[in-house]
Amino acid sequence: MCGRYASSRRPEDLLEEFDAVEARLAAPLAPDYNVAPTKEVYAILERPPAEGEQDADPRPERQLRALTWGLVPSWATDPAIGSRLINARSETVAEKPAFRRAFARRRCLLPADGYYEWYATAQRTAAGRPVKQPFFIRPRDGGVLAMAGLYEIWRDPDRADDDPARFRWTCTVLTTSAEDAVGHLHDRMPLMVDPGRRDAWLDPRAQGADLLDLLTPAAPGALEAYPVSTAVGNVRNNGAHLVEPLPLDGLTPEAIAELAAETVR
Repeated sequence: MCGRYASSRRPEDLLEEFDAVEARLAAPLAPDYNVAPTKEVYAILERPPAEGEQDADPRPERQLRALTWGLVPSWATDPAIGSRLINARSETVAEKPAFRRAFARRRCLLPADGYYEWYATAQRTAAGRPVKQPFFIRPRDGGVLAMAGLYEIWRDPDRADDDPARFRWTCTVLTTSAEDAVGHLHDRMPLMVDPGRRDAWLDPRAQGADLLDLLTPAAPGALEAYPVSTAVGNVRNNGAHLVEPLPLDGLTPEAIAELAAETVR
């Protein structure tokens, strides 16, 4: 699964990286090294031309927007459902009622520096539970992680038609089986979209089996992982220090041996 990630790129950098033509933002989002569900996140998506503009250029427009992480289906009666729909399994996304309409027409990319997973070490707490060590997983080449996502636009029935806040834009991260290099940390991982497949993934006109062919795990060796501070476990903590590699001398001998054997380097 993907329940935390880091996103620190500037809007202008994301516009260039993803060939987007416009930033539809009320204000830029601050760099966030501890992105958690229900927060606003950057998303790249394509929208049809506005009414009256179709004749000028019928092609969808690629935009940068800020969406709330946690998808609220258009048919939902309570937006609180979004807190439970932060991930969608790529294997079943085309059939699940909560995701199939978005998968058919509303696909997006969620840019990230990397994401976090927690690994249960051999150490135990006083209560006998495994001590969990967070890892940061990022592209080995230092590039942007383009996570496959879906978005929805939910209409709040309690708001007036002229209320600009009547529509809630939300999103979810697609997950897939983890590649071997990070599979020891968790058996699921965010689905990455390679640069050569971004256009096809974002195009709202694309449908059917062609979309499923795009859903493949990251290429082996494309990612690296390393242990980071347990401070990331508290969503109130933020800052670039959260993604700094943890000095091995800060761990117990047992944990050092275990991490040295398991960590991708």
